[in-house]
Amino acid sequence: MIYLDYNASTPVDSRVLDALLPYLREKYGNPSSSHEFGALCRAGIEQARERAAVLLGCEASEIIFTSGATESNNMVIKGIAAASPKGNRIITSQIEHPAVLEPCRFLEKQGYPVTYLPVDRYGMVDPDDLEKAITPETVLVTIMHANNEVGIF
Repeated sequence: MIYLDYNASTPVDSRVLDALLPYLREKYGNPSSSHEFGALCRAGIEQARERAAVLLGCEASEIIFTSGATESNNMVIKGIAAASPKGNRIITSQIEHPAVLEPCRFLEKQGYPVTYLPVDRYGMVDPDDLEKAITPETVLVTIMHANNEVGIF
């Protein structure tokens, strides 16, 4: 069998699994709790946050762990729209994942202008269309780099 759905789930690297196992077996507490199990789990999360920050060259306080892509997309798209003082326009493509399209549709209902760019028969956005769509009010362009449905990148 050949597995081709790596956008959905991937095998876990053995080093990651080894680092994670103590938190699945012994240190499984609620990291928001004040008891010892919670404190051990919280310490592990903070260590992971520090390691990620070093790898990414940023501050640990800039690392936010989420449950997955849908939560991340919602947080970023809605957060940028709400926090931007310069404008409120969002640009995306017509074939984005629902994790992007749904927050855009939600914001549209809230009065945010959203431009849904068309794609060609290969699923590609024309860069000229994107350039024409950008205005001084544009606060976010959210277009996937690689499309898992059609394999374009």
